[in-house]
Amino acid sequence: MTAETVTFDDVLRAADAVHRLLPQTPAWSYPLLNEAMGREVVIKHENTQPTGAFKVRGGLALVASMSPAELAPGLVTASTGNHAQSIAFAARQVGVPAVIAMPEGSPQAKADAVRLLGAEVVWVPGSMTEATQAAHEIARDRGMRYVDAGNTPAVIAGHATVYLELFSQQPDLEALYVPIGSGTGAAGAIIVRDQLAPECAVIGVQSSQAPAAYQSWSGGEIVAAPCTTRHSGLATARGYELPQSFLRRGLADFVLVSDDDIDDANRLLATRAHTLAEGAGAAALAGLRAHGSDHRRVAVSCTGGNATPADLAALSH
Repeated sequence: MTAETVTFDDVLRAADAVHRLLPQTPAWSYPLLNEAMGREVVIKHENTQPTGAFKVRGGLALVASMSPAELAPGLVTASTGNHAQSIAFAARQVGVPAVIAMPEGSPQAKADAVRLLGAEVVWVPGSMTEATQAAHEIARDRGMRYVDAGNTPAVIAGHATVYLELFSQQPDLEALYVPIGSGTGAAGAIIVRDQLAPECAVIGVQSSQAPAAYQSWSGGEIVAAPCTTRHSGLATARGYELPQSFLRRGLADFVLVSDDDIDDANRLLATRAHTLAEGAGAAALAGLRAHGSDHRRVAVSCTGGNATPADLAALSH
């Protein structure tokens, strides 16, 4: 695995590491949701992971790719929550320290989970931009390994194992909708799709209130954009180079949806599919609703179930 690419063989190696600890997550459909959507919709249930989100796979794949000497100083990263839990969880598995720089305003429950996994939480005033800068400074000052949330190949390979499972569990999918924050999950979906289901369209979905990845994809160069979404799992303010290299060549389309659209999709998941999701976990279904495609058998990736109090309150509206 190099800094420039991630291959299908990398994904297979990551799967070995992930599945030593984690079982496959379910992927099935629900009659009431199918009726509401007018097609068969398969949900890949990453909300059932021990950290509540698919990103746990990336941390496990990362530590499996590192030598004991590389791991010994510990890991540091910046995150609003799900990537943070992934690194904390993986660091605990191999017995090394982890430090997470979290921007103020990140969900308290996610910060608490990171702390209870044994990692140190450093609160940083400002946005992910400032948190990322702080993480770099901590890595330099303490001699720790900085883990980039979007541009770390082993992390992408780990995230891709979601779709290694999905395309084996549910063959003959016509389309797959994947939420995009940094884009690592969608990049992983493209890597696996190209090998196992080349006829399946991969469609990215992002909040219109955090459109940096969309603008980087549509404009062909990495850009920053205002990030005002209330859904922390989608709260990225710039594109990431490595995921974008896959998104540009592999996405069939990229859909922007509003935060309110995501809340509406979350209510559908709760009432029609017995599924509690966070905003990022409902975004793929929101994208399917907005896209208007005629695909009859599709999958949506429910990437996380770490619902905030605001997510829960929105379910009753």
